Amino acid sequence: MSFNISKIRADFPIFQREINNNPLIYFDNAATTQKPIQVIESIKNFYEKYNANVHRAVYSLSQEATELYEESREKIAKFINAEPSEIIFTRGTTESINLLAYSWGLDNLKQNDEIL
Repeated sequence: MSFNISKIRADFPIFQREINNNPLIYFDNAATTQKPIQVIESIKNFYEKYNANVHRAVYSLSQEATELYEESREKIAKFINAEPSEIIFTRGTTESINLLAYSWGLDNLKQNDEIL
């Protein structure tokens, strides 16, 4: 499989910027990942039309937000060939690693095991 890097970069508005007369290259993805325009537009649409508590209320707006949230879980699961119940959303890399370490890791890793 080959990738058209120019086409991929074109989806990311921030990569139209130049720093010191060079195309922007961003490596700090564990802290903040740049988003393609499709994600930016989807987030904007959510905040403009559906912003409400997910799984925490019975009013219409909350129910719509919950449906969108679960639809995204299903799409992600399908994309990576997983079950929706296997998809967990976290706030970032640190929370994800800690969640994995303290839930699965404590029960499954032993002294001298190596993680790649």
